[in-house]
Amino acid sequence: MTREEALALLKTHLKNRNLQKHCLAVEAAMAHFAECFHEDEEMWALAGLLHDLDYESTVDNFARHGKDSVEMLKDKGLDEKILYAIEAHPGHVERISNMDKVLYAVDSLTGLIVAAALMHPNKKISSLNTDFILRRFKEKRFAAGANREQIKSFEEFGMSLEDFIEHTLHAMAGIEKELGF
Repeated sequence: MTREEALALLKTHLKNRNLQKHCLAVEAAMAHFAECFHEDEEMWALAGLLHDLDYESTVDNFARHGKDSVEMLKDKGLDEKILYAIEAHPGHVERISNMDKVLYAVDSLTGLIVAAALMHPNKKISSLNTDFILRRFKEKRFAAGANREQIKSFEEFGMSLEDFIEHTLHAMAGIEKELGF
């Protein structure tokens, strides 16, 4: 599946523009981390782009989240590693590969970064720095939907919180116009 095909599929299944932007943010972060880990950037990016494909249809049935995406994608010629990462990202199955682990952690971190950018005076991701995000991370009531425990799973792939934030910020700043900033 090409990125263009994946993006068209995403727009078919996710009507909410903010959810689409979230998937673009996760895609950018995943491609960046694939480069860091010397992995297949296209594969990781597709996992990030498609990870929430079923979000709108499973919002009231979280137990199906990820699983329904895999059902939608199983005949699309995607690598099994992508499908497994998508199923693992909600925490339903064990995270095995670095792709699984990064997708799980970066899913919530991108949301925290977007919330921080929206409250920043410049309202730009490129204006944020790691210290600013760390302060927001420690504020439990700030962006409460950004699961801190999920973000803390960065330890599973051997990175510090500061580096994890810095890399994710860098990736998202590279597409901030696509994200609406």
